[in-house]
Amino acid sequence: MSPKASTIPYLRRTKTSSQLIVNDKPFLMLAGELHNSSLSSAAYMSTVWPTLKAMNLNTVLGSVTWEMIEPVEGAFDFSMLDEVITDARREGLHLVLLWFGSFKNALSTYVPAWVKKDVKRFPRVHVRDNDGRLKTIELISPFNSRAWEADSRAFAALMRHLRDFDSAYSTVLMVQVENESGLLGDSRDRSREATEAFNSPVPNDSLSYLLHQPELHPMFTKRWPNFQDMPSQQQNTSWESIFGTGVAAEELFMADAFARYVNEVADAGRAEYGIPLYTNAWLNFEDQSVVDLFGISQGKGTPTVAGGGAKPDIWNLHTVDIGSLDFISPDLYLLDYEWTCQQYRHQNNPLFIPEQKADLAGARRTWLAYGTYGALGCSPFGIDTVYMNAEEQAAWTRTYGLLSSLSRYILEAQADRPDSMFGFFFDEYDSSKATPKTEWRKTFPEVELEVIVERSFVFGTPAPGYGIVIHRGEGKFLLIGAGFQTTFRSTSAASTFTGILSAEEKTVDKDGNLSTLRVMNGDETRSGAFIIMPTEEPDYGGFPIRVTVPARTYVAEVTAYSIAESAEQY
Repeated sequence: MSPKASTIPYLRRTKTSSQLIVNDKPFLMLAGELHNSSLSSAAYMSTVWPTLKAMNLNTVLGSVTWEMIEPVEGAFDFSMLDEVITDARREGLHLVLLWFGSFKNALSTYVPAWVKKDVKRFPRVHVRDNDGRLKTIELISPFNSRAWEADSRAFAALMRHLRDFDSAYSTVLMVQVENESGLLGDSRDRSREATEAFNSPVPNDSLSYLLHQPELHPMFTKRWPNFQDMPSQQQNTSWESIFGTGVAAEELFMADAFARYVNEVADAGRAEYGIPLYTNAWLNFEDQSVVDLFGISQGKGTPTVAGGGAKPDIWNLHTVDIGSLDFISPDLYLLDYEWTCQQYRHQNNPLFIPEQKADLAGARRTWLAYGTYGALGCSPFGIDTVYMNAEEQAAWTRTYGLLSSLSRYILEAQADRPDSMFGFFFDEYDSSKATPKTEWRKTFPEVELEVIVERSFVFGTPAPGYGIVIHRGEGKFLLIGAGFQTTFRSTSAASTFTGILSAEEKTVDKDGNLSTLRVMNGDETRSGAFIIMPTEEPDYGGFPIRVTVPARTYVAEVTAYSIAESAEQY
């Protein structure tokens, strides 16, 4: 493939967030993350690329490990990475590379052997076991400058190589710096150097930022409600003096250390090649009210949680310490999807979900991220083995196919009219339980209309649903998805009637242009009361008349209207 990129990928600010710009155009990442070792083998990936492309992905996330590119200190080998990038380029797929440097899932298992064995030069984290004894774990201490200097040199070499090898093509869109940094097994590093830092005054730059930040994250404020009222004489003191004794202060202390370490690495890479950089967070489960175990078998134990990562409650500390990164991303598996999206859109942080569930529930939830929270992209983990479940593969193929064909309208709304669009989902119906979400509502003040989205009506068992609604002006709405129905209600006090003026099922060509396939009325709109976007196989429940027409294109355009009658007309 010949070079075509006139500029390297970058983030462009929008009204309320940012969009990824690739080859001078907004780009919606329809992504999937590979298993950890997949991108280390071009031979393995040669069997995977066709499947990923057939699933309508346009972006693949995969790891580049420190141990692989610098097996001998100072001697770099990018031959396998080059082969993988070339193959992705040939397939017309983009890459987001995940730098497994010093930290991967709160451990340091991907560092080279020469780093692992030299504990004098690269000291480890020490934690206390259940008996109170100190023990060494396989985690490089973030308080050691020699470690981040070595990591930074390797990451700078990687980014410099990407600039030379790929800047003319923009195959690689972004790079994740480290992976789920944090600490397992204890609330802080208890090595001598770490303990000295813990008992020293909180760094002035971090403290000053937190004290004068006009919009602290709500989760930070929930944990430390009176923090900004702290007397000035307390400010030049230790972490415990300011944030209290116990796990919360120790975790904040570790978060500061990990964030500074990651920023040193990111800063070195950005100096070589300026494509977007981000890091990801391993989320905790302290607040059970926002845990989402839908589809998860019970009795599997409590999930392990890493402390010190870029979680919502310590968001602000990370933002001051990682100035060389463009945004922070959540790895989203077992927390409430909408709640998490809200937390990571704080202060207009761009939303990108590098890891999430790859099952049917995960596919449905992406519609909320793209439609309501302006996501740059979502990425189910283990995408190279999704094909082993035909139903899941079909769900992602359909989801990404629809989002791809309508990306022009989604990107336009994300950039210029974020309030004109919203996404939603409905999980499997269970009559024995209270459904988490029975309807989604959004008001459009400019046309005095409220849009109400509910699960699609059937005579039998209701099916799952998903979709996006986009207001295109003058009461005209684009509906994308299946398994839902849409009702319109006037918000005007003078209105006496609201209904559907017209409804058309649409097809989309390769350039994203819409054309009418069928004019919808009668059963499909319940005679103008609401429009049904059915599932692929509606359950008629034994009813003798097939009144719910199965989904075909998953796209419709509907115009709603209302009238106001005077008292004399009654």
